[in-house]
Amino acid sequence: MRKLIALTLVLLSLSACALLPNRDPLAINVVGIEPLPSQELEMRFAVKLRLQNPNENVIDYNGIALDLEVNGRPLASGVSDQQGRIGRYSEEILVIPVSVSAFSVLRQTLGLSQTQSLDNLPYVLRGKLAGGLFGTQRFIDRGQISLNNPGAW
Repeated sequence: MRKLIALTLVLLSLSACALLPNRDPLAINVVGIEPLPSQELEMRFAVKLRLQNPNENVIDYNGIALDLEVNGRPLASGVSDQQGRIGRYSEEILVIPVSVSAFSVLRQTLGLSQTQSLDNLPYVLRGKLAGGLFGTQRFIDRGQISLNNPGAW
């Protein structure tokens, strides 16, 4: 009898997953980085992200977290408790403050001293857009930046 109940619960759980809406992933891109007032041994920046919703459903969010690595090394991280909504087939710009510790700057400086050029350094931005129990979406944006041209971001 217990096996029958367990089997029934497993089947119901699996069928419940089929009822979840089928969504395309958000398109999330870095569109800018601007300096913010800093504190003692850290630097602060505002990372601007463009979020595009390619779905028929509105996406509600209630927080965001970011981790930025440059040239294969961790550089900055940040969180924000912003709340909002991205309409169906629309886009929004979010601004998230991130912190760069003195140790991260030191790691980057040592890594850059081994690099031939400050052009086309790879970056990876990983993040999470919180949206409740089944609405949280993780994302990754990859690209290249040039430290010789500060306006490249």
